[in-house]
Amino acid sequence: MSERHMKLGAFLMAGGHHIAAWRHPDAHADAGSDIAHFIELARIAEAAKFDMIFIEDAAAIRERNADLASQAARSTAFEPLSLLAAIAVNTTHLGIVATASTTYNEPYGLARAFATLDSLSGGRAGWNLVTSASELEAKNFAASGLRPHSERYERAEEFADAALKLWDGVEDGAYLPADGAAFADRTRLHPLHHHGKHFAVDGILDSQRSPQGRPIMVQAGASDVGKELAARTADVVFAASQTIGEAQAYYADVKARLAKYGRAKTDLKVMPGISPIVGATDEEAKAKHRALQELIPDPVGVALLASYLSIQDLSSYPLDGPLPEMPPTNLIQSRQQLIVDLGKREGLSIRELARHFAGARGHWQVVGTPVQIADAMEERFAGGAADGFNVMAPLFPSGLQDFTTLVVPELRRRGLFRDDYEGRTLRQNLGVGAPASR
Repeated sequence: MSERHMKLGAFLMAGGHHIAAWRHPDAHADAGSDIAHFIELARIAEAAKFDMIFIEDAAAIRERNADLASQAARSTAFEPLSLLAAIAVNTTHLGIVATASTTYNEPYGLARAFATLDSLSGGRAGWNLVTSASELEAKNFAASGLRPHSERYERAEEFADAALKLWDGVEDGAYLPADGAAFADRTRLHPLHHHGKHFAVDGILDSQRSPQGRPIMVQAGASDVGKELAARTADVVFAASQTIGEAQAYYADVKARLAKYGRAKTDLKVMPGISPIVGATDEEAKAKHRALQELIPDPVGVALLASYLSIQDLSSYPLDGPLPEMPPTNLIQSRQQLIVDLGKREGLSIRELARHFAGARGHWQVVGTPVQIADAMEERFAGGAADGFNVMAPLFPSGLQDFTTLVVPELRRRGLFRDDYEGRTLRQNLGVGAPASR
């Protein structure tokens, strides 16, 4: 039996990660506004002993393109912290992780919200720190438009430091200490006096210290500055890698950065995205994949591809020709490069790239039997490319059910995944340990 177990997250996205999932006969088309649907998905993940669920977020409508907006089920979504509070009271062990932007929030308010979610869940909350690269979000918050990439990360660095210090400002036992002499032990309270370039914070959180020390920190940056921030502050990194070589290079790079911050390689879990399409036979899995792909209108797939390439339009280029040269972007730089590299490596046309990308938005897609999918996951897990995976089912709830009932038992048979939770907090189950106070 392996002593090292995979970590598994379920990345939830309304009806599914495939851009045309809502059109499938088995789809739950109004999933984005159905709380019972999300609670069901969380319970499926918890029954399978997943470490966490993850909710991403963008504080704006998703599509600038009218054709894509009218044919993609990404127009309705719950605000993620509110959604996870509802899920917290309907689960007992499952970690609950939400995205929140350092560009459109303030450290005190966000640290307080996650401290509350962590308390409500008994130490199961996590924050996926993003800097936000969407011009549509900028229009909702910043009259001056989207900040440059370097400035967004500079602000994120300062934001993360302030939030961590706020969480650490209340020691264990600070409120209602054992001696009962006072409601608070002032020697265990450490107000933050932060006056930086982007923020001023003078205060202390009105909550007990988290049962897990502080909420889990999650990041997904793939730029050099993003990987450096992750190495310094994150407990988990979500990644997107097409090939095992790319995944190994990313894994080694991020892990090598930890030592300079006094951290061990086990202190940070790298969890690439995987979009599994599972069938009892190889042909059944391929048929499921074809059925989803046939639902993608070309204009929708091409518009989605253009949005992740950070360009306005691809319609002036031949669909069956190659991608044109891409100008540098101030938006999602790593995702643009991933698409360009994939197109060149596999000789894909714009149409082929669009159909490939619409399935998992650039993440690793595996189509096959439970044994084939477990083989692929084990190769990356054992080969220095992953500590676990963020599972992105193309269709909910059936895609997650297929994975938990067919693939998870195969992983357990190989000794690669837990039979039961190790603890009650997300930090205990991830095995990253409680942090020392900063």
